Amino acid sequence: MATLRRIAVLTAGGDTPALNATIYGVVERANALRIEVMGIMRGFAGVLEPDLPHVPLNPLFCTIPELVPMLGGTLLGASRTYINPEERAVVKAATGRLQRLGIEGLICIGGDGTINGMQPISEFFPCVLAPKTIDNDLGLNYIDEPNEIVRDHGPGCDDRGYRRAPMRETIDLEDIINYATPGYATAVFVVAQSIERLRTTAESHRRIGIIEVMGRQSGYIALGSVYGQPDIILLPEVPLDLPAIERRVRELYELQKHVVIVVGEGVVDEQGQRLGDVSATADPAGNIRYSGAAEALKQILGRRLGEDFFCSGPGRETDGSAIFTRKVGHTQRGGRPIRFDRFYASQLGGEAVDLLVQGHNNSVATLQWSSQHGFQLAGLPANKLRDRWGIIHPRRVHQSLYDAKRFQPSKRGRDFLKPIFTQALGAEDTEHMLADLFNPGKLRTRYQSVNIDIQKRIEHLAGE
Repeated sequence: MATLRRIAVLTAGGDTPALNATIYGVVERANALRIEVMGIMRGFAGVLEPDLPHVPLNPLFCTIPELVPMLGGTLLGASRTYINPEERAVVKAATGRLQRLGIEGLICIGGDGTINGMQPISEFFPCVLAPKTIDNDLGLNYIDEPNEIVRDHGPGCDDRGYRRAPMRETIDLEDIINYATPGYATAVFVVAQSIERLRTTAESHRRIGIIEVMGRQSGYIALGSVYGQPDIILLPEVPLDLPAIERRVRELYELQKHVVIVVGEGVVDEQGQRLGDVSATADPAGNIRYSGAAEALKQILGRRLGEDFFCSGPGRETDGSAIFTRKVGHTQRGGRPIRFDRFYASQLGGEAVDLLVQGHNNSVATLQWSSQHGFQLAGLPANKLRDRWGIIHPRRVHQSLYDAKRFQPSKRGRDFLKPIFTQALGAEDTEHMLADLFNPGKLRTRYQSVNIDIQKRIEHLAGE
């Protein structure tokens, strides 16, 4: 077991609601072990800066007051800047700065792109990942899943030319590696509330509402949207069966005079072609950005249903107004984390510290689940997530969790969701709304950004 005196932590990639909670868990566990923690500003971008901007997070082993686990986002700032492993001189200089600061281990909070970003550093310096992603796609359905990946650029391949060979017909929920990632529960909470609010508009105006949710190629947020009770849920993992969708829309509209559809942003048609637009990102995991799936589905449904479907006579609406689309968008990634995310984010932050202390390197802190013990912490070598070509693929919703005929989660899918969400909200979440949302003090004061106070704490490495 290593004796560590000072470690560093950074947040990379996109923001999620539970980043501060994870940092808080890192610092609180380090306090107990009498380890100093330095927060690196702006993720890997901070490591690349010659003066290495950083913030002491636990002077005298006391957590600074600005580090509040209930606060969304990250007080350390985040960026999508990553270290190029081919630039060996840059990597060596970055690790040299960390060593000059007295850092003996680095905790990176992020997803698959962050794992790839920390890989070159881990060759020179001990690194552990504390996971975060609202998409819940960092992990495996079972430990040998990466061995099923094939590369042939044929039908069914993803944007990088990889596809999955036939998976197991079903999975054991206790075999899932990293059952839920911090940020996922809060994203589903936001989506469920959005569906409930949009439902009444669709219901009142006799319309079809198509709600697009995040997740890229993975449909976990769409699967969890069942808590908002949409009529139809469409996942990226299952190609759209347009005749079946049309039939179901007609049945539902005849019955209740409105339909609410949730669509994951990465859905594909029968030929495996992505609906909407895609664009590249700077993410070293090779991820792309999706947009326009809901609008594309609206156009398809409008053509298939026809303008006469909704009503006839004076004042009738066209399909252009009778079908509306909404993106829940970045509200899924922001704001106050709910209790599940706050608690397990902090636990995973503490586990990341323990993994460093135990001498692990290039490892990931994970959250496991069993029916006997509930949620438990563990660790996994990061390379266990890679396929034979060294690629980390997003975990996708297993076919056994979704009923493609009903367009709803299967029984196993509902069993998957229950451990996460049955007690995901705490009394303190509702108390927060009661006490703070309409606090009269907000009428007199402007928003107080944590960035103002953190800016006063930033220190810099002396010139090289």
